[in-house]
Amino acid sequence: MNTVGTVREQLDSYKSELNAELSNILDYWINHTQDIVDGGFYGKIDNDNHPISHAPKGSVLNARILWSFSSAYNLTGKKEYLKIANRAYRYIVDHIIDKNYGGVYWTVDHLGKKLDAKKQVYASAFTIYAFSEYYKASGQEQVLNQAIDLYRLLVAKSFDRDETGYLEAFTENWQPISDLRLSAKDANEKKTMNTHLHVLEAYTNLYCVWPDETLREQVVMLLHNFLDHFIDAGTGHLNLFFDEDWNKRSTLISYGHDIEAAWLLLVSAEAIDDAGLIKRLKDIAVKITEAAIEGLDADGGLWYEYEPANNHLIKEKHWWVQAEAMIGFFNTWQITGDEKYLNLSINNWDFVKDKILDKNNGEWFWGINAYGRVMRSEDKAGLWKCPYHNSRACMEIIRRITTSI
Repeated sequence: MNTVGTVREQLDSYKSELNAELSNILDYWINHTQDIVDGGFYGKIDNDNHPISHAPKGSVLNARILWSFSSAYNLTGKKEYLKIANRAYRYIVDHIIDKNYGGVYWTVDHLGKKLDAKKQVYASAFTIYAFSEYYKASGQEQVLNQAIDLYRLLVAKSFDRDETGYLEAFTENWQPISDLRLSAKDANEKKTMNTHLHVLEAYTNLYCVWPDETLREQVVMLLHNFLDHFIDAGTGHLNLFFDEDWNKRSTLISYGHDIEAAWLLLVSAEAIDDAGLIKRLKDIAVKITEAAIEGLDADGGLWYEYEPANNHLIKEKHWWVQAEAMIGFFNTWQITGDEKYLNLSINNWDFVKDKILDKNNGEWFWGINAYGRVMRSEDKAGLWKCPYHNSRACMEIIRRITTSI
């Protein structure tokens, strides 16, 4: 994209390209991921678009498919998107919702039978997020009630009434569990920034369709968890791991989570219309954005993680980090009016087009390594590789441009 010219010309071009990319992303998921034999969607597709037919099917993958297609339908009105959302919703209700103990299973097998039944709060949060969006699309009251039930269950089972915040994970029947981690790379701690960010995101989306005062109080509390604990007032980076008493347990920096939080926190404050928090979080969004810029490479891509304890930079550029950078930089431009941030957003999109889009097989590559080579051993679709980050980047920026010009 030529960044020379008026801001209006840049925005028109950006919006046009993202409209086209949104269609490309969703067409990929329509054409390649539906499991016609065993139902729902494949649990894993490799980088060359080969389905792994017996792979486990994850609750997060299915919730993110439901959110993405519901949100796309709400944006475009295309009935084919609602059809896929209907399919995802039905699969979650039939196979992933735990009808005995409540919440959602972490995974089911390829036939839709319970596999890993642990209760990861992160997964329940994404289901609330998805059901809230699907309710906007479908208008079905039962969907809203299911989202409310999941929210109330999380408050009852996971909310820390003494110290605030949410505990990370539980057994199938909501008892304490020794391994709380979302993935093998995570620290085994009771409170994590990542889960809190997406609980906040879920509660915010639910509040938009169900403006309950107790839910609003939870959103406010979660925002203060970020202000009091997760955001490092000195550096502007996000603290990622804590014990249950809010003692910091990690120094790792995640540039993608930094820039994602920079815009998501402000969205939540705006959704509950809290003027004080809005003002405060606008200032903080700029500070976090500047911290995230430390992870930018000269090509416009954002590196993955940095461990200051041993000065180790993980020189990978993952797809989701770039998607969040596109929105986060755009958001900071809207706050400040400084075109530097708009250009960072557009430059990041240029990087995505050059290095991350799979122009032959569709969708986005997982990422590239330090040598600029595609990480071909990673999924094209899977437990973590979903249409959520990249479709959301397209839709979020399309909406923001539409309302600003």
